[in-house]
Amino acid sequence: MTTDTTVSRSTVVAAPAERVWALVSDLPGMGALSPEAEGGRWRDGGPHVGAVFAGRNRRGARRWSTRSTVVDCVPGRSFAFDVTSAGLRVARWAYDLEPVEGGTRVTETWTDQRGRLVKAAGALLTGVGDRETHNAAGIEATLAALKERAEAPA
Repeated sequence: MTTDTTVSRSTVVAAPAERVWALVSDLPGMGALSPEAEGGRWRDGGPHVGAVFAGRNRRGARRWSTRSTVVDCVPGRSFAFDVTSAGLRVARWAYDLEPVEGGTRVTETWTDQRGRLVKAAGALLTGVGDRETHNAAGIEATLAALKERAEAPA
């Protein structure tokens, strides 16, 4: 049984949706924007629906890897992937882009898909007991860094 808790935050970026999408779908580049994810490596030439990538994460001295599968991939509109660890569901991460006056509204969403066993093991592995609060702060930091990068001169 999973909890399916969702955390979502949005910001408006003064850049076109295509530029923002290129950033959120760039695994190594996103690693530079996130306080926890270090990025990833495509296993089969993504991004496209069904593409798989190996993700790397860190929190202080703690490090762990994940396997993710892209479940939504529409250039300029959306990018989402499901994360597993040891074959067990962990989460869905999604980026939705909406053109608005002055740029693009970016919404980053984390949906917890962990069962009790993965939740307990994850807390031990990552050192984070309250994943919901932790990820809300991480999303806010990632969106701020994404905004800065997307709005920077090319």
